[in-house]
Amino acid sequence: MFVSKYSASGNDFVIFHTFIQEDRAALARQLCHRQNGIGADGLIVLLPHLEYDFEWQFYNSDGSEAEMCGNGSRAVAHYAYTNQLAPSKMRFLTKAGVIHASVEKDVVETELTTPKLIKDSFYEDGYEWVLIDTGVPHLVALVDDISTFDKEVAQKMRHKYNANVNFAKFEDGVLKVRTYERGVEDETLACGTGMCASFLSARDKKYIQDYTRVIPTSQECLEIRIQDGKLFFKGEVKNTFNTFI
Repeated sequence: MFVSKYSASGNDFVIFHTFIQEDRAALARQLCHRQNGIGADGLIVLLPHLEYDFEWQFYNSDGSEAEMCGNGSRAVAHYAYTNQLAPSKMRFLTKAGVIHASVEKDVVETELTTPKLIKDSFYEDGYEWVLIDTGVPHLVALVDDISTFDKEVAQKMRHKYNANVNFAKFEDGVLKVRTYERGVEDETLACGTGMCASFLSARDKKYIQDYTRVIPTSQECLEIRIQDGKLFFKGEVKNTFNTFI
C-alpha cells in the first residue's frame, strides 16, 4: 500500500486513497504510533464519491473517528490535487459536512462548515470558557499568559465536555493558540478547528475583526478570515515523504 506523510502547521497525518470502505481504527492506531509505526496525529483515507470529488475517513491516533479536522482538511486537499484525484478547487465530504478547498502550490485554503455556539460564556476552574463547534467541539479560554499551559485543567475539561481544549491570547498583532486534542490526549503542535474556534471567541470579545494571523505551538503562521458568515482557514502544508508499506 502506498501512503503519504503530511504535515500541516505541525499536525501530521498519514494519507492514502482506496476504493474500499471499511473500519480502519486498528490500522490508524498502528500507523500513527510514534515508536512502532510511521507516527502521526491522524490517519486520513480518501474514498470515491458520486457527488463530491471524494469523501474521507478520518481517524485520530487512538483509532477514534473525528467528524472534522481543519489542518487535516488542508493536507488532504493538497494530497488529492497532487495525486490528480481532484481539481485545484474542490469539494469533499466529511462527517461534519461538505468542505470546500483551494490549492495553490503548497498553500491551501479551506472553507469550514458553519460554526455553532454550543455553550456561551461560563466560568470553571479559574477560566472563562465558551464551547464552539467548528466541525468538532472546542472549549476556548482567552488567557493573559499563553506561555503557561494548564494541562491538568485541559484534561479535566476535555473529558467533562468531550471537547478539545484551547488557550488563546491576542498579542503583537497575532492570535496565539495552544490546544489539547481529544483522540491524541495531549497538547498538539497545532489544531486547525481549534484555531478557528479561538478566532471566533476573540472576535466576539472584539480583540480582532474579520481577519487575523494565527500562530499555534508549532510557530507556523496561518490566516483565518470570516466573510459573509463563512469561515476560511489558510496556510502551507508539507508532503514530508511517500512510501510503500
